[in-house]
Amino acid sequence: MLGRILLVVLALLMAIPAGALALLGGVLLDPALREAFGRLGLAGLFTGLADLAAGVPPDLAASMLAFLAQALALLVVVPPILTALIGETFGLRSALWYGGVGAGLTAALPWLARGAALPPAGPAAAARLSAILLATGAASGLTYWLIAGRSAGTRPSAP
Repeated sequence: MLGRILLVVLALLMAIPAGALALLGGVLLDPALREAFGRLGLAGLFTGLADLAAGVPPDLAASMLAFLAQALALLVVVPPILTALIGETFGLRSALWYGGVGAGLTAALPWLARGAALPPAGPAAAARLSAILLATGAASGLTYWLIAGRSAGTRPSAP
């Protein structure tokens, strides 16, 4: 039992960065998202530097960083953990379960969070973002499946 828990933890420690890399790659490959994050990053940097130069404590920068960390954790950490917990509980070994449910859950979370409303950029941007999030969830779910999901629910035979 302890060996299985360690394998699950190791698999999650590998699946979460795999999903983060897939998300980063998707954002960098999409021109509109790359430009938006570039502007946001530069605007945040210039605002933070101006605040520091004016002597204002960097509370706003810290709160923005905390919000960004929470959003990334919601997208990259929660779906593989939920998928793994359900898969391990029911002994599911299918790559379709880990990749598909991980992808669907990752893509559905932003839609659920904003009440199924389209983002201001329009339906094309929403479709591209959904595709990136599907790839993110699939990457993390399949990474987990490769390490620990294939042997979920199996018990070692007694010698």
